[in-house]
Amino acid sequence: MRQENFEKQNRDLWKEFNDILKEIKDSFFRGPKPEIALKLPFLYRQVCNHYALALSREYSPALVEYLHSMALEGHQQIYKYHTPWFTKAIEFISVGFPRALRQNLIYFLLALSLFLLPALLTGYFCYQKHELIYSILDDDKIAQIEYMYDPSNRKVGRAESRGSDTNIAMFGFYIKNNTGIGFRTFAGGILAGIGTIFFLFYNGVLLGGIAGYISRLGFLETFWPFVSGHGAFELTAIVISGASGLMLAHAVIAPGNMKRIQALKKIAPDALKLVIGAAIMFFIAAFVEAFWSPSSFAISVKYIIAAIFWSLVTIYFIFAGLKR
Repeated sequence: MRQENFEKQNRDLWKEFNDILKEIKDSFFRGPKPEIALKLPFLYRQVCNHYALALSREYSPALVEYLHSMALEGHQQIYKYHTPWFTKAIEFISVGFPRALRQNLIYFLLALSLFLLPALLTGYFCYQKHELIYSILDDDKIAQIEYMYDPSNRKVGRAESRGSDTNIAMFGFYIKNNTGIGFRTFAGGILAGIGTIFFLFYNGVLLGGIAGYISRLGFLETFWPFVSGHGAFELTAIVISGASGLMLAHAVIAPGNMKRIQALKKIAPDALKLVIGAAIMFFIAAFVEAFWSPSSFAISVKYIIAAIFWSLVTIYFIFAGLKR
């Protein structure tokens, strides 16, 4: 049989086989439909037979390679060990995420400096001259922040407009707000890093200015016990989001010998690991901020718990994933 007729006769079967493989990949978490999973072995045998025929009849190398790749992918889907998603999630948290951060430590340190230095400088100047806060925030926002951390506020850390919200409602609000900050910081990297640098610098100035101003007002026993607990997760996640954004920026600005799209694909696995890991940390931070930070425990207890959180985060990123 001529190759042209062979391809025409089997083109529909090959397309169906590729569609099934794509469906299996797209249904990673929910699993493929039963009828699709049952049909795969039959089509796989047909593809293997076509590959053998193409070899024996000495069809074009392109066709032989095409059938070979399909046979390999089909074999992988049928015979590979399917790790449960829960096991994969545990492996990502215990190995993949911290290892990806250590492998890209230079981006993390750069993001940390872009966030921490503006925060420290702005915090210092706003503590020395509290009127500087008005060059960062408008009057209404400043009044709202003062209300949130005023010792007379029965629900410390909540604005007057959200004072009646439940802890669960605040949990949802914090998740939306925190993940929004992280995603914008990450996505800004695609604009040659301008967006990432802006959001890191802006959040550093904003948070540092608020900390300096509130400390100047003397609200030390309400502000610092409130923010110290969830800060270990939230602030670290912001910097990690910035690190992933800087990875995108590096691929866009300096792709080397590769095309930009190839450079982006190369760094994408590690960048996505950092983003997903940061999202998990934002989730933890939202939980702590909603349920622990506003609690009535003694200040000393909150500081001890905060020290434990910061220590755990540090130990986790240094030692987790060193050995499987």
